[in-house]
Amino acid sequence: FNPTLPGAVVVNGGSRHPLSGFLPSSHQPLAIGDPEAGLRNSKMHPGLTNNTFEKRRDFSQKIDEAFVKKYSSAKVNSYADMYADAIRLMKSGDLSAFDLSKETAQARESYGEDRFGQGVLLARRLVERQVRFVEVQLGGWDTHQNNFSRVPEQSAILDQALSALLADLEQRGMLEETLVVLATEFGRTPNINVNDGRDHYPKAWSMAMAGGGIRGGVVHGATDPLGFEVVEGQVDNRNLFATIFEALGVDPHQEYDLPGLPTFRRVEEDTQPIREILI
Repeated sequence: FNPTLPGAVVVNGGSRHPLSGFLPSSHQPLAIGDPEAGLRNSKMHPGLTNNTFEKRRDFSQKIDEAFVKKYSSAKVNSYADMYADAIRLMKSGDLSAFDLSKETAQARESYGEDRFGQGVLLARRLVERQVRFVEVQLGGWDTHQNNFSRVPEQSAILDQALSALLADLEQRGMLEETLVVLATEFGRTPNINVNDGRDHYPKAWSMAMAGGGIRGGVVHGATDPLGFEVVEGQVDNRNLFATIFEALGVDPHQEYDLPGLPTFRRVEEDTQPIREILI
C-alpha cells in the first residue's frame, strides 16, 4: 500500500455516504466530489512558506494541548490524527495521482467525459499508486418514471467507463491483481408502473465482477423467464462480501474486537463465497 495516500477513496459519493460507519474514523475514506477538480485545498497558499506553516501548526497544537490532555479520548485524538493524515497527504510525492490533467486527451475521452467516466479514470490512477480501495458512484438509476429513456442513457455511461477500465487495467498488467465489482443495493420491478417506470425490487437482481481472483466468462444463478424469482443459485449480500474477501485472499470469517463493540466477523461463519466464479 501507499503510506502517504489514503487507504480508501470514494468518488461522487455525495453527503449521504456512510464513510467509516461504526469503524474508527481512521478507516474513513477520502471523499472526492468532483474528479476533475482533483483534491482541493491540498496545496499551500501562495506566499506561505513551509517554515511558517509548521510554526502555525505548532501554535495550534499548543492551543489544543490542555483540552486534549483533559478530555483524552479516541474521538478527541482522531482530530489530531486527521490533521496529521492531511499534512502527510499534502506532502506526498504521489499527490499528482488526483490530477486528471496528467492523462492524455485520448485516455480521458475513452472513459467518457462525464463525471462518472472521469471518476473511474481517477480510480485507475489511484489504484496504480497502491490505493487499496476506490468506490465510484453513478446515480440516476431510480427510474420510477421514464425507465426506457433513462436506462439506455445511464447504461451508455456505465458501459463506456467500465469497458475502458478493464481494457486499461489489462494493458497495464494490473487486472489480475485488481478486483472490479459492479453492484447496487436492489433491482427494479419486472413489471412496468403507470409512469412508464420500474419500482424498487429486492427479490432478484444481478451484478458483475472481474479481475483479481475471478473466473471470467462465468454466469452464476438464474431467474424465471420474467425475472420475478431467483430459481437457481440464489445468493445475497453476505455471499458477495465473502466472495470479495476470498478473491482478495482475506479470511472472510476472521473475528474482530473493537473497543465498545461486540466481537464480530467480516461475514457470518456459515456464509460461504460463490466458489463457482472464483479461480
